[in-house]
Amino acid sequence: MDVISNPLTIFSQLDYLRREGKRIGIVPTMGALHEGHLSLVRHAKQACDISVATIFVNPSQFGPNEDYQRYPRTLESDLQALDSVGCDFVFTPTMEAIYPSGYSTYVEPPRVAERWEGAYRPGHFRGVATIVLKLFMLVPAQVAYFGRKDYQQVAVISAMVRDLGVPIRIEACETIRDPDGLAMSSRNRYLSESERVRALSLSHALHRAQMMLDAGHRSPSELEQGMRDVLLSAPVDSIDYAVVVDPETLDPIESIQRDAVALIAARVGTTRLIDNRTLVRRT
Repeated sequence: MDVISNPLTIFSQLDYLRREGKRIGIVPTMGALHEGHLSLVRHAKQACDISVATIFVNPSQFGPNEDYQRYPRTLESDLQALDSVGCDFVFTPTMEAIYPSGYSTYVEPPRVAERWEGAYRPGHFRGVATIVLKLFMLVPAQVAYFGRKDYQQVAVISAMVRDLGVPIRIEACETIRDPDGLAMSSRNRYLSESERVRALSLSHALHRAQMMLDAGHRSPSELEQGMRDVLLSAPVDSIDYAVVVDPETLDPIESIQRDAVALIAARVGTTRLIDNRTLVRRT
C-alpha cells in the first residue's frame, strides 16, 4: 500500500495507471475509519483495478461551534485498517496542500443542499462540495464510493458531478450497522455506554416509519410524528429534524405515493447523529 501526501505525486502515479487502462475507485474519508469505510474500499477493490482512500479532516465543512478540533485523528490505525483490506493507495494531503495561503475559491452547492443538514449546518455543504471536487481533480478516478448513511451528502455530490460535468460515477453503498442497528459513524466513539443505548432510537424510529407505511399510513406527517415519539421516548436530548421526503429532491411531500426517504438528525448527549432509511411502499 502506497501512502502519498504530495498532490502532484498521487496525480501523476494514478494518471499513468489510468492511461494504462486501469479502472480506479476512490473512497474519500476524514479518517477515524470504521467498518463502513472499509466496506467502501472493498467495493472499490471488487469493481476496480486500483483502490484509493483519502484521509483529510476538512475544516471548511465544520461550523464555528462544531467538533473540528476534537474530531478524532487516528492516522496510524487508519492506515493499518486500510492495509488489512488491501487498499492500493492512501492520499493524506496536508492542510497547506489543500488550502494554501490566500485560498479563496469555494464551490456553491446545488439546490438539494438547501434543506435539512444545509439549514442546520450553514456552510457545511459548501465545504463538502469544495473538498470533494478538489479530491476528484487530484485523484483521477472513474468511480467514487460513498455510504448512504450520509444520504443528503451523496445527493449533493451527485448533483454537483452532474451539473459540472465531472467525469466520474458516484456509487452509493448501503449503510453498515452494528448488530443492534446503530449506523456506524466516526462520532459514535463520543457516546458513553448509556448514550449509545439511547442512540439506538434513531434506527428504531426509522423502523417505526416503515412499519406505519406498511400498515397503510400514507401521510408523511403521521410517520414523522411516529418517529418523533420513538426518539423522545429514548429520550434523545434534542431533535433537529425527523422527516419523510422525496428521495431525489429531498423536498417535503404531501402524500407517499411511491418510495420515500426518512431522514433523522438528533443529539444524544453532546453528540449529533444522523441516520436515514428508504421507505418502500409495497402496495
